[in-house]
Amino acid sequence: MATLEVLSTDHHAGLRLGPPLSADRHFVQIVLDEFESVAARFPILFTKHPETGAFYAGALLGLKPGENIAAGSGDGAAVDRLFDLVRQGFFISGDHIAIDPAHTRFVRAGGQPVFDDGGTPAVALRRVQSALSQLHAGLPQTEQFLKRLLALKLVEPIDLSFRFDDGERLALEGLYTISRDALAELDDAAVIDLFRQGDLALAHAVLGSQHHISRLAHLRNDRLVGG
Repeated sequence: MATLEVLSTDHHAGLRLGPPLSADRHFVQIVLDEFESVAARFPILFTKHPETGAFYAGALLGLKPGENIAAGSGDGAAVDRLFDLVRQGFFISGDHIAIDPAHTRFVRAGGQPVFDDGGTPAVALRRVQSALSQLHAGLPQTEQFLKRLLALKLVEPIDLSFRFDDGERLALEGLYTISRDALAELDDAAVIDLFRQGDLALAHAVLGSQHHISRLAHLRNDRLVGG
């Protein structure tokens, strides 16, 4: 378990921050405010937390654990803007921001300063602060959104199986999406309620993002064939 320290100019004046580390992240948790931008580039799917069993939403960036296809593509900059990656190494601790000083994102040379010469948050830290704030507010909102979908029986498992030109076969398990059929079968009152809460637009963003799954598969296949 990481040992956290409250971030302060007294102890961390010279702290420098490297870029987000995403090469081994194939699924990154996201919140509702990210759905629109994520859906434009990556598949949005749901999975269950291994400890609590609660559903959460994420951007699918690769087709197997430890492999991030999107990070090495033209979408790499968009990957680095995901809130959960921006805030790597930083945590909310009560009313303060804390850091894991042993996190590999903190570098001795290069990188961006966390504080400027006057001791105020530099650009890199302001981005982290914004990401932490968005996550802090967005995680419970996203949890409630998923609970509303589950109450309407709109969440279903998604079957994702792939065969690549080098002979490798992959099957992704434990992922879920929104059922198009169940959504279409809702009565008018339920649809109006979803619309008024903003859930209908979010649901369509999730469904619309699914075409990126085949794009990820094609990117992966091209890399395998190209060596």
